[in-house]
Amino acid sequence: MTSSSAPSARSHSRWAIVLAGGEGQRLRALTRRLGYDVPKQFCPLLERETLLELTLRRVALAIDSSRTLTLVTRAHERYFAPLMAAQSERELHRNLLIQPDNRGTAVAIAYAAFALAEIDPAATVAVFPCDHWFDDDAALMRKVARAFGLASEFQDLTVALGIAAAQPESGYGWFELGAPILNETPPLFEVRRFWEKPPAEVTRAIWLAGAQRNSFILVARVAALLGLLQRTLPRLHSAFHTVRPVLGTMFEQQTIKSLYRDLPRIEFSQRVLARAPQALAVLPVSDVEWSDLGEPRRVLSLLRRITRTNDRDRLADAIRAHRRRARGAA
Repeated sequence: MTSSSAPSARSHSRWAIVLAGGEGQRLRALTRRLGYDVPKQFCPLLERETLLELTLRRVALAIDSSRTLTLVTRAHERYFAPLMAAQSERELHRNLLIQPDNRGTAVAIAYAAFALAEIDPAATVAVFPCDHWFDDDAALMRKVARAFGLASEFQDLTVALGIAAAQPESGYGWFELGAPILNETPPLFEVRRFWEKPPAEVTRAIWLAGAQRNSFILVARVAALLGLLQRTLPRLHSAFHTVRPVLGTMFEQQTIKSLYRDLPRIEFSQRVLARAPQALAVLPVSDVEWSDLGEPRRVLSLLRRITRTNDRDRLADAIRAHRRRARGAA
């Protein structure tokens, strides 16, 4: 791996990619019960703000909003348009990337990475999901800032934030840790293997060995991220490389629409992280509580703890409805 002593000015090239193009189907029945028939990122599920707004506010603690690219999907325009109203027309044109369809996280990241490479080839970028919860945003973003420094130092690595788990819960992606790269506090580890939702017996074994859950927060130089995509998904990389000259121009939207028409759905965890563990490093996060809000039971458990008093009746109704559906499906 390559280490660099780049100057402190590198912080000016910090960027963010926020992924907000999903459909949120696993939670749609629950959000309807709570009164919001929208994809979960556009739902004020936890607070008065939507999950997307909470994410953008969290990201802005360490990365300027003018350097944040937000990936959305055209079908959700009526949901995301009001959220972006405060941005200038120039920022919207550059920083809001509208996919014609949702083709999965790998395609979204490829689009954003190629677009960013045209704007700032020297960028170091953090990728964020838009629908997760953390109990301490400031502490999390201090870890992200540390990851930016590590990605600039080890320029061929993608640094993933790993989240410690109190128990070997299934349903997550897990990083099986290898040897330490740095023995500082917190340390940085090689990745022996990435497991996407492994069986219960495997989950328990790697958890006992210190495996970390995948928060899907990734930090890398944009050149390293594109290299990772080229290594694991050469056809996808080639497809976006072909249209690179039109990115940022008046021809972008029509060209991207044509490109997406022929792309399959591709998920980043299964097709990239699992295929190239040697290009990854894990920065453990042990002092921040996290939920990926991926399943109704996790959301309901979290809401019981943090919901506002005046919303408890509405929440109780949603919990009872969820349990009835679960019993009916059993």
